[in-house]
This record gives sequence, structure tokens and C-alpha cells, in this order.
Amino acid sequence: MEKADLREVQSGDLVEAGQFGVEFFHVCHSIPGACGLGIHTPEGIVVHTGDFKFDQTPVDGQQTDFDALARLGSEGVLCLLSDCVHVETPGFTPSESEVGVTLDRLVQEARGRVIISTFASLISRIQQIMNIAYNNGRKVALAGRSLENNVSIAQELGYLDVPPDTMVNVADVRNMRPEDIVVIATGAQGEPMAALSRIANRDNRHISIQADDTVILSATPIPGNETSVGRVINSLFAQGANVIYPPLARVHVSGHASQEELKLMINLTRPQFVAPIHGEPRHQFHYRRLAEQMGVPSENIVLMDNGSVLEVDRDSIRVTGKVQAGDVFVDGLSVGEVGQVVLRDRQFLGRDGMLVVIVTVDKTTGGILGGPDIVTRGFVYAREAEALLDRTKERVRTTLEGQSNGSSNGKGAQPHDWSFLNRKIKDTVSEYLYDQTHRRPMVLPVVMEL
Repeated sequence: MEKADLREVQSGDLVEAGQFGVEFFHVCHSIPGACGLGIHTPEGIVVHTGDFKFDQTPVDGQQTDFDALARLGSEGVLCLLSDCVHVETPGFTPSESEVGVTLDRLVQEARGRVIISTFASLISRIQQIMNIAYNNGRKVALAGRSLENNVSIAQELGYLDVPPDTMVNVADVRNMRPEDIVVIATGAQGEPMAALSRIANRDNRHISIQADDTVILSATPIPGNETSVGRVINSLFAQGANVIYPPLARVHVSGHASQEELKLMINLTRPQFVAPIHGEPRHQFHYRRLAEQMGVPSENIVLMDNGSVLEVDRDSIRVTGKVQAGDVFVDGLSVGEVGQVVLRDRQFLGRDGMLVVIVTVDKTTGGILGGPDIVTRGFVYAREAEALLDRTKERVRTTLEGQSNGSSNGKGAQPHDWSFLNRKIKDTVSEYLYDQTHRRPMVLPVVMEL
């Protein structure tokens, strides 16, 4: 494989690629340096918003580039590919700076330590926490490897300005007065190995919850993480912490545009065609209704799945095909090569375990020469279920003796039909174990011939 040609770009840059010209314009989002794309093609301009919102008072002072969007709109936008993940929320997404006001108040009111958990990539939030701690005479400690790495990189690139003599090592927290410290921790989504989860599980070597601690979850749960986040919150409360999280206070705002901002994007770009992106089907359906309210004809709006191939020209927009898209499984040295059969088997193994039946039979007559023996993993503990396994062996023995007798009488399967014997053992054992336990372990017969 040839080495990739990686080039650093900034907002305002224009990259030429054959007949295409791609310009980058700044957008406000939860990470610094976010950009949307103005893609100039022979058929017209395609605007890809990326993740965005129109924050009028961003922490870093860099607003979404209205001028670039209005200029592209005046030049004529063929198609708008728009972020739509926050389309269900009316109005405007609140400014990131509003979170700073809330956090400042909470830090001032806190009697002991303050532990704030947020996304490690949300540098503007981290900047505000640094400033608030400094202004309130507190030191800041970082808990979490990804947080440490992101803060280090953000400082090197100039995205983060740490006030002087503010940061301390997390190992020093135990020796400091509680009212002198703010801890920024990973784990706002309840990730089991992240710093906040370890603190909640009493498994963090540097920090354990004290009675006057204030813990702030400066994030909202991503769909699917509600249970794990709730478990962390409950554990922190049980240990005596004062836990603050949305919606108890405005300690988090989204990095995505709400309804009025999505309308503003359409008005600025005035596209001929529209395709909502970065949203689940419900978000795309709501966005289509919003775009229709803005005057975009319904036939000029296309909804897509992951992997859809979108074809746009001056007169039409349509989905013309599909490419493989989605999760890529990494299995050791294998990348993307794990098949559905393997995944299904691993699910079975993880759910009910496995059971291996080993038997030796006479190659000529099919009679049993040895066994059956049973080896089980993840199903039952052999010593505790000795009676069950003995009865299972007897079922196998009875089944094989019946097949042997049947074949010698000219009935049933022939002795050399080992695939049939394997299937018969598997069916017999599976049915019996389900009848006894209502579980379905993976049954692997091993028939050896002598």
C-alpha cells in the first residue's frame, strides 16, 4: 500500500482535486477546528455542513462562518447535506458559554471537592472549567488517559490556554484540601473503565468519594447509555456525593443545531436539493418536514441509509446504489473478515456456553467402544451438575446403541454414516438439555472411529 498523502487544512483553505474544488469554512461544534465543506463540481456546489450549530458567543470567539455560507448561497447551491441530529429540539441550541455560567455558580457554592465529567474532546468546556477553577482559587487535576492526551495536544496546537500554576497531578489530590481542587474526569457516558465509573465503583486509586464532594455530569447520555449513566449516578449518591446532571441544571448544551438554526442554514444556502445526514431515520423524517416548511419541494428532498450512493445533477437527485457501510469488526490480526456465522456462534457461546460429547465407535458395526465423555464450558460446573451430565451420557449411549442395532437389522442409518451420527447426538443432547434446563448450549459431537 502506498503511503497516504496527508495535508493539514484550515478554515478558508481551498483544495483542488481534479474537476473538484473543496473549500473549508469554520463551523461551531463541540470540538475545535470543525469545518464544513463547500464542494465545487461541474454540476454545481454541494455544501456539506458537518456537525454544526450557530453559537453567537462561542468560548473561542470563532462563530460559524456566515459570510462563507451566504456567499455559497449567492453562487447557487445545488445540494445541501445537512446535520439533522438535533432537529427534534425547537428554537436555538444554547451557547456553550451558558454552561460556563452554571459551572461557575456550582463551583462557588461547593463546600468540598468538585469533580466534573465531560467529553475529553470538548476543549471549550475544559477551557471554561480551567478558567473557573483559577478564578475561584482552585487547582485542576485530570483523571483519564484520553483527557490527559487531548489536553496536551490542545495546548500544543493553541486551542487550550491553561492559566498559570493551575494544573496538578491527580496523585496529589488526596493530600490537598477538598475546597482547593477541581477534578476533570472522563466517563460522562458511564463507560465502565473510565475515571468516573472507577470512582463510582470505589476502584480509583487516587480518588474516593467524600461526603462534601460535588460531582457534575457535564453531558447528556447518548441514546443507549442511559442505564450505565444512571448506575454511576446512583452509586455516587449512595456514597454521599451531591450529584448534578441534566436536567437539574444547565451543565451541558448540545453541539448540534436545533430547528431554527437548521432553517437558517437552508435560508443562507438556498439549495435546490436537500439531503439530511448524521441522523437516525426519525431525525431525517422530521428534517424533511422542516425543509418542506422552508419551501423545498418534497421531490427535492432525499432520505438515505448508511452506505447509500447519492447521485445529483442539475435536474435531479436520487439514490442509485449501495456500498458496504457500518461497523468493521477487528478480530486479532483480522480486520473486517469476521463473518455472521462466527458472530452467531460467539453469541451462542456467550449466552449458554458449550458442551462437547466425545465417543469412540466401532468402524464396522457402529457399536460403542469408549465413552461417551462430556466436556462443558460456560454451561454448568461439572461437579455440581454431575447427575445431569450422567443422564445426558446415558441418553447418548441409548441413542447410539439404537442406531447400531437398527443398522445391523437392515434398518436406519448405516454404520459409516458418521454425519448422521453427529447430527443424532447433537439433536438428542440439545433436546434433553433444553427440557431439563431451558438453556441451549452449543453441542459439539466428536465421533472417533476404531
